[in-house]
Amino acid sequence: MDGEQHSLGKSVTLHLLPGILILLFFVVSAPILTARGFPALLSLFLAVALVLIPFELGYIFYEARKKNKTFSLQGVVLYRQNIPIWQYIAIIPSLLAWALIWYLTVAPPIQEHLRQEYFSWLPAWFFLDYNLAQASRPAIMATWVLGLIFNGIAGPIVEELYFRGYLLPRISRLKGWAPLLNVLLFSVYHFFSPWGNFERIVAGLPGAYLVQWKKNIYLGMIPHCLLNTTGMLLMAPLLFAQN
Repeated sequence: MDGEQHSLGKSVTLHLLPGILILLFFVVSAPILTARGFPALLSLFLAVALVLIPFELGYIFYEARKKNKTFSLQGVVLYRQNIPIWQYIAIIPSLLAWALIWYLTVAPPIQEHLRQEYFSWLPAWFFLDYNLAQASRPAIMATWVLGLIFNGIAGPIVEELYFRGYLLPRISRLKGWAPLLNVLLFSVYHFFSPWGNFERIVAGLPGAYLVQWKKNIYLGMIPHCLLNTTGMLLMAPLLFAQN
């Protein structure tokens, strides 16, 4: 085991609570922003900046302050063991390719089916592609830049510190079940897009197991940043083609 262990109740709460707060922010802000001509997607990126990062990073530093009397993450964010460079070179492209295959080829028809079949009752602004065609070019530009910064880089770094560096080691007593539980809860924590749970779980499992095996969160953090940044770059022509 990797030091202090959380009860299952505490672990589930800490996995899901930030997702509930993100959902509340999204539900409150999306109708306001879309009514003013902004895309619903902007609400999500603002939630990353104003809810996800402050809560998850804040909680880690709170625990650091309790444990170390300083804001040092020593003994708080774990799984930071060094590995040879060649392992990064061998592993990271494979993880990125696996995730891209799922998100770009397998996921879209599954997501569309689930949205139409089970979530069509949700208001139109709940869907992140809502209002793109009506948004102005400055609104689209602001959305994309914020997405690149917070969804592409800052958000994934903080999520990996919190979910894989802080929470995963504290259920390590579950051994091989720990990464599975961690990824399941991480997927559900995306309450704003429940139709994406299947591909998030399948795409994320290999990375979580490698993080636990190698005790190295960067094997999750680097592909996560690359995946989200790639998504933002691929999104650019789609966003700007709307105008």
